Amino acid sequence: MKPTVRSLAASAALTAASAALTAATAVLALTGCSGASGSAPETDLDDPAKKQLAMQLVSSAENSSLDWKAQYKYIEDIGDGRGYTAGIIGFCSGTGDMLAVVERYAAARPGNPLERYLPALRAVKGSDAHTGLGAPFTDAWARAASDPAFRSAQDAERDHSYFDPAVERAKDDGLSALGQFIYYDAYVMHGHGDTEGSVGFATIRRGALAKADPPARGGDEEAYLHAFLDARVAAIAKEPSHTDTSRVETAQRVFVREGRLQLETPLRWRVYGESFRVDGR
Repeated sequence: MKPTVRSLAASAALTAASAALTAATAVLALTGCSGASGSAPETDLDDPAKKQLAMQLVSSAENSSLDWKAQYKYIEDIGDGRGYTAGIIGFCSGTGDMLAVVERYAAARPGNPLERYLPALRAVKGSDAHTGLGAPFTDAWARAASDPAFRSAQDAERDHSYFDPAVERAKDDGLSALGQFIYYDAYVMHGHGDTEGSVGFATIRRGALAKADPPARGGDEEAYLHAFLDARVAAIAKEPSHTDTSRVETAQRVFVREGRLQLETPLRWRVYGESFRVDGR
C-alpha cells in the first residue's frame, strides 16, 4: 500500500525519537550516569572548587576559620617546637618552608621588607629560635600580606611542597577527592619525611599499606582510608607537640564513614572542639 503523508510523518517522528534516545543513551554511557539522583561527578582535588573546599577544611584545623584567604597575614609561635607558624597552611620558621616562602617573595619582589630577614631564617632553620626575627619580623610578615606577590609566594610554596605531591601520590594510589584531601592534610601537618619528634607522611602511608591495599592495588578505598587514618592517629600519638586527633576522628573519619568520596557537600565536622559546616555549591 502506498504510504500516506501522515504515515510518512509518523515514521519520521519515530525515527527522530529513536535517534534522540540513542544519543541520550550514549551520553549516559560516556558520563557514567545511571539515572540515580544525587550521584556526585568524579572530580579530583585539583579542580578549583574542590581545592577551595580543601583549603577551607585545612583552615578550620590550622586557624579555626573557614576564611583561609584571611590567613596570609597570620603568624605566631604556637609552642610546638617549630618556631613561628604562619600563613595559609602554617609555614614554620623551624622547618624551612617559611624560608622558602620568603625566598620566593624576594625573587618576585626584590627589596621587599621581608628580604632582610633571610639570613636569620636560614640560621634558625631546624630550631624553634627567634634569633634575628622577633616582633619586627612578625609585623613585616603581616604587612606583606597585602602584597599580591607575597600571597602568590605562599600559594606557590603550598602547591610545590604540599598540595601537588600529595594529590599526585593519591592519584597514583587510585584515591578519590576525599582520599586526595586526606593525603594533603597529612602532608600539611606532618610533612613528607620523618624528622626528630615527628612521623612523616611516607611512614604513615607505609603503615596503611601494611594493613590494606589502596584502589590502585585492587583494594577497597574506604577500608584503605580507615587504615591510613589509623596510622596517622598512631603518628600523632608519637609527637609531643600534637595530642588532639579530632582533625582525623571527628572530621576526615566522618567523611569516610558517610561515603563522601567526592567530598560531597554539605559537609559537617568538628575539629579541636569547634563545629564547622560547608553547604552545597
